[in-house]
This record gives sequence, structure tokens and C-alpha cells, in this order.
Amino acid sequence: MGISDDDLGYLRRCVELAREALDDGDAPFGSVLVDADGVVRFEDRNRTKDGDETRHPEFEIARWAAANMAPVQRVRATVYTSGEHCPMCAAAHGWVGLGRIVYAASTEQMVAWQMEWGSPPSPVSALPITAIAPRVPVDGPARELESEMKALYEARFGPDA
Repeated sequence: MGISDDDLGYLRRCVELAREALDDGDAPFGSVLVDADGVVRFEDRNRTKDGDETRHPEFEIARWAAANMAPVQRVRATVYTSGEHCPMCAAAHGWVGLGRIVYAASTEQMVAWQMEWGSPPSPVSALPITAIAPRVPVDGPARELESEMKALYEARFGPDA
């Protein structure tokens, strides 16, 4: 499908949320749920600093959508996120029946950057969304946001973090 100008607008909000998370001591991830009419229904940022590593915004979106949207609304919705879903969040997305995912930075990019910085590897396999939820339409990364996302990740995961 490709990333449109509207998509970039929502992704920029995700990057703002990621920056907010970083400023509050969390890893820089932010996500927005947009319904078929273009209305933002829910947004959140990472909230893992207190030790609960399941407090990812994409997982919170899946939980919120399951409780507040009918299945037909969920499948027509789009989840925008600063970073590609981890396996946990991709599974939640698939199980809840949400629609398209659009991300600013890919897992592949993040892993490469972390290797460049000598960061320790994640305790979870770095798999693309399509390996976990193969029927979910996915678009990303957004090259327009690459340098901004790399800077946010470096502030959290880089050699001086």
C-alpha cells in the first residue's frame, strides 16, 4: 500500500509519544490507533520503566481495542507505531483482529543500530511482524523519520545511554 502523507502525520505523533516516553525514563516507543474514519481512538507510549516489560503501547492498543471496538471496527482500523511491533505485540494485534500496521522504524533497523553501538541483544527474538501475524497488512519503515528514530534509540540504547 505504501506510506501516505496522512500516514506520516500519524507516525509523527508516534515519534512525539516515543520522545515523551524517553523523557520519562522509558524506552522510546509510541503508538496511535486510528479508526476507518481517520479518528484517533487511542494512543499510548512505552511504560516499562517500573519493571513490567509488557507495558508496550502496541499491546495496550490491542487490549483497548478488544474492550472498546467491535470486530469489524478493529479490522478496519490502523495501528501506527514508532517502532515495528515486537513478537508479543504482533501476536496481540493478530489475536484481537486489528487491521493494518504502519511503523516508522523497523526491527531490522533497530537491531542493526544496536549492533553498531555494541548494545546487548534483546531477550526476545527480533522477528518481523509478518513472521508472527502473516495476514496483517504492514507498511514501513518510513525513511522520512529514520534519522529521528535512530537518535531516539541511540539516546536509550547507544554507548552513552
